[in-house]
Amino acid sequence: MNETSILGVFRRNVSASALLIGATVLALVMANLPATKDFYASLWQQPVSLSIGSFNVFSHGGHAMTLMDFINDFLMFFFFLSVGLEIKREVLCGELSSRQKAMLPIIGACGGMLMPVIVFFLVCYGHPLMERGCAIPMATDIAFSLGVLSMFGKRVPLGLKVFLAALAVADDLGGIIVIALFYSEGLAWKYLLGAAVVVCILLWGNRRDMRLKQFYMFFGFILWYMVLNSGIHATIAGVVLAFCIPANLTRGTRYYMEYIREELKHYPDIEFSEADRTKPMVVDKQDIQLLRRIEKASDYLISPLQDIEDYLTLPINRMVIPVFAFANAGVNFDGMSFMSLFHGVALGVFLGLLVGKFAGVLSFSWLSIKLGICQMPAGGNWKSFASVCMICGIGFTVSMFIAALSYPAHIGAEAAEMLNEAKLGILCGTLASALVGSLMLSQTLPKGTAAGNE
Repeated sequence: MNETSILGVFRRNVSASALLIGATVLALVMANLPATKDFYASLWQQPVSLSIGSFNVFSHGGHAMTLMDFINDFLMFFFFLSVGLEIKREVLCGELSSRQKAMLPIIGACGGMLMPVIVFFLVCYGHPLMERGCAIPMATDIAFSLGVLSMFGKRVPLGLKVFLAALAVADDLGGIIVIALFYSEGLAWKYLLGAAVVVCILLWGNRRDMRLKQFYMFFGFILWYMVLNSGIHATIAGVVLAFCIPANLTRGTRYYMEYIREELKHYPDIEFSEADRTKPMVVDKQDIQLLRRIEKASDYLISPLQDIEDYLTLPINRMVIPVFAFANAGVNFDGMSFMSLFHGVALGVFLGLLVGKFAGVLSFSWLSIKLGICQMPAGGNWKSFASVCMICGIGFTVSMFIAALSYPAHIGAEAAEMLNEAKLGILCGTLASALVGSLMLSQTLPKGTAAGNE
């Protein structure tokens, strides 16, 4: 069985999970060491500016962004752009491109979003401020969850890898919809109108088959600024931009490959010895033009969507997500005890991830398979499938992001305390889901290479 395209998601996110863990541990240490906790807390309140005269690009509502705002509103724009590109690719030609492929992960994701919300709401019912965080345990962290699954190597059936990766992508889409619908503030119509104009320009570029990355990133930055000041959360601009980037090729690959072969025939055959390695090499203008034509033809072999997605993968996984984790995962344990996990927001998030996520994904998937709507992933059985459902309770990046939106600092001291509790619940729920899921996988997976992984 050939690897499907979504397994690229699997491979890209495995190494990112190690950086996430390192950044999280460092944040927890710095947030609690007496020598560093004050520095850590004050660091994120430092102002960030990019000024042109009196105009500050990194400002919102007339106020300069803090470093925390810069990370959560600007850097995470690129994260959600990457997520949007991933979703669009999978919907067009990947594991979400057909009803048969998409139904099980989408149904599982729906259950995995609904049940954690219900669990959280039951725990925090009657406290309006607490209830603001009911969406926190909805999300599955794609990097962490796939990182845990990768520890079992080829013992994991290919079908289960595909299911988890597709569910995580569908989960991200659900999280994006929630952010857009429920975490928008008072709307500023002039900025919304400006955003609409920019979207029209981007769609025009799409229809005109504009291939330049610079075109989409330039107008994407303007779109980000418009959305930031419109009252809709700025990261939604990343998803909108992703959906405006073309995914098609203007001609078949054979046309461009033949073109490249013909052009290469005209390039001089230069003899090259070991001694030439230290010598400068200069080609004439005619050869430069020929190489430029080959380079341009090569660019046309990759759609702008995949080109930008590939371009973003390394900085997202190596910088944006670890920096986000370092900034947001620092829970200060002063005044907390082990019992802090067993009440309020912390308990709601913890149970939402550990119990709600597992129960939601498993029950909705079980029902859809029993009704004949979907089929069990290839190579899986109910025990191994349930183990993967437990892994879905690993929530981090989007959960932390929604927690920060649910309990913003401007609401008051009580919200700041609840944000700390939410982070505690996310960390403990994620750790518990990873440990229990790993134990279940170790007991249910075949001892040797699973079918389809030969």
